[in-house]
Amino acid sequence: MNDTYVWITTIGAVVMAMFAFVIRLRATKKPVSVKKIIIPPFAMSTGFLMFLYEPARPAFLQVIEAVLVGILFSILLIKTSKFEIRNQQIYMKRSKAFAFILIGLLLARIIFKLVIGDAIHVEELAGMFFLLAYGMIIPWRISMYINYRKIEKELEEHIRTQPLPMS
Repeated sequence: MNDTYVWITTIGAVVMAMFAFVIRLRATKKPVSVKKIIIPPFAMSTGFLMFLYEPARPAFLQVIEAVLVGILFSILLIKTSKFEIRNQQIYMKRSKAFAFILIGLLLARIIFKLVIGDAIHVEELAGMFFLLAYGMIIPWRISMYINYRKIEKELEEHIRTQPLPMS
């Protein structure tokens, strides 16, 4: 049963990673908005309900470790997330690094599950990876919001100073 559980959760993680990658690629084709930046962390916060299930609760030190690793990974996302102005709208630039970060996280999750899966319960490991992901998305989205507001001001300034077309 344990091997089956590991395979099912690993396949689930791969499917979710592919889903995240497709969503990110589609996002670069549509203008960014404050709502699109802010909603994902709120939507993801429902995942905290997993901690109502006691086996999914990591120890305090593991919580700190997971969040700190997430913050470290967020630095990579922050550095590779850039906006650009196209057709007087703000878009996210495509980043090849995002795919590598996502694949790296997926591989790390699978390796951790295989190497220390016997020492840490799968549920507890799932809780740690959720905390890692949340520790990554919060600083990243805060940075995106700040950068979006800067680009938005530049766009507004550009539109304000641009001469009106003569009719």
